[in-house]
Amino acid sequence: MIIDHPLLGPRDVSEFVYLGDASLINRPDSQNENAAKHFYEYLYLRENPAGEHRELWYHEHGDRSWLVVTRDTLTHKITRVELARDTALAAGRNK
Repeated sequence: MIIDHPLLGPRDVSEFVYLGDASLINRPDSQNENAAKHFYEYLYLRENPAGEHRELWYHEHGDRSWLVVTRDTLTHKITRVELARDTALAAGRNK
């Protein structure tokens, strides 16, 4: 599988580490009164969809960037690759 890195171009998947669902970018607020419940759900209750899915990938053997890869889990076809930093900033998570 080839991941088309937004800055470096096409790279073999062996350069990357899969880190799970891209919704992990949206970490719960620790100051929320239901923080324990939200963190439990964040850590343990995950979706495992068949079809298009947004995933976090880390470019371990490269520039060490984090990417959000939109991939079909049935065919492995990648339809979009974004820098996770840009995705987080667009969602208002610039911490």
